[in-house]
Amino acid sequence: MSVPATATNPKRQRALTIIAVIVIVVAIVYAIYWFLYLSHYESTDDAYVQGNIVQITPQLAGTVVQVKVQDTDQVKAGQTLVELDPADARVALEEAEAALAQTVREVRQIYGNDAAMQADLAFRQADAARSAADLLRVQQDLRRRQDLAMKGVISKEDLAHSLATVTAAQSAQHAALAAVDGSREQLQATRSITRGVAINEHPKIKAAAAKVHEAMLALQRTQLLAPVGGYVAKRSVQLGQRVQPGANMMAIVPLDQVWVDANFKEVQLRKMRIGQPVALTADVYGKDVAYRGRIAGLGAGTGAAFALIPAQNATGNWIKVVQRVPVRIALDPAQLREHPLRVGLSMQVEVDVGDQAGKPVTETTAAASDAPVLISAVDAQADAIVQRIIADNLGAAVVAKASSH
Repeated sequence: MSVPATATNPKRQRALTIIAVIVIVVAIVYAIYWFLYLSHYESTDDAYVQGNIVQITPQLAGTVVQVKVQDTDQVKAGQTLVELDPADARVALEEAEAALAQTVREVRQIYGNDAAMQADLAFRQADAARSAADLLRVQQDLRRRQDLAMKGVISKEDLAHSLATVTAAQSAQHAALAAVDGSREQLQATRSITRGVAINEHPKIKAAAAKVHEAMLALQRTQLLAPVGGYVAKRSVQLGQRVQPGANMMAIVPLDQVWVDANFKEVQLRKMRIGQPVALTADVYGKDVAYRGRIAGLGAGTGAAFALIPAQNATGNWIKVVQRVPVRIALDPAQLREHPLRVGLSMQVEVDVGDQAGKPVTETTAAASDAPVLISAVDAQADAIVQRIIADNLGAAVVAKASSH
């Protein structure tokens, strides 16, 4: 007798029950695991190492006479990378130094003429005083002769002679006063240039000194120095090449200053905060090397917004695509020294979003700008040259006289 189709197979029912129990247990375990662990982490493998790429470009035209580095070389800040032909710059510096010396001598003559003009003014004033005394004397003599002429004691001829003498004395007095005014105007004109200004602070000398600084700066710029320490990349300059200002010669990549840009989906940013800890692994080292990092900031836009050809969503066949936003992650410098990374390497990123105490990534504050790592000594050298030229072409007496004005 055959078993009815509706009859239940005990083995099959038991197997289905076991499978259902296993699925329920797995679901419960996964729910617990998600609640206790996965809900506190956001991860992505769309992450890459980024860093500063410092372009080395000349600031003046010239011919390359020496290239001292190659691609992959490690350089220090201040190290000479490329040298341009310095001949033209040296000639320009010599011309500027000669022009400064000539200017100092001309200005020294202006300051020296001040004493001569003071003496000339004193002489003119004394001469005017003498002419005034002579005029007073002949006028008194004329009045006496006029009294005598009325009494008939002297002749009209003597009276006319005395009158001519007074006229001549008046003309001499006018001439002396005019000479005093002219000498005073010349002295005032000179003092308007020199009064209250030390000779080495005179505008003409400062303008000539600025030309020396400019020529010294041009000479210094014939040597292209590394502004930061790092590794040479993308070298394109060749010996004997004629370069123009702004031409890309090479790049310096400071690998001790790299970071990671992790591209998270926009829905993953809700719980992210500044300073949250990040665990990272690099494909080049594998999972044996784990990096520690911190969230440092959020990109200003999505990758699509900064693409060469941005997406045009105002179309009839629009399809929503989840966008990704780069999140900057700062790495531990000690780990970077132990396991260096290269720009562009792929990274696996996992952010612990359990700590919600920090600011949201959307409220990133602007960081302070990087301080210059290389300070040129060209200003000090130019100052020394200027002071030497002024001292060689300037008299100490003139300096003391100028400072007393």
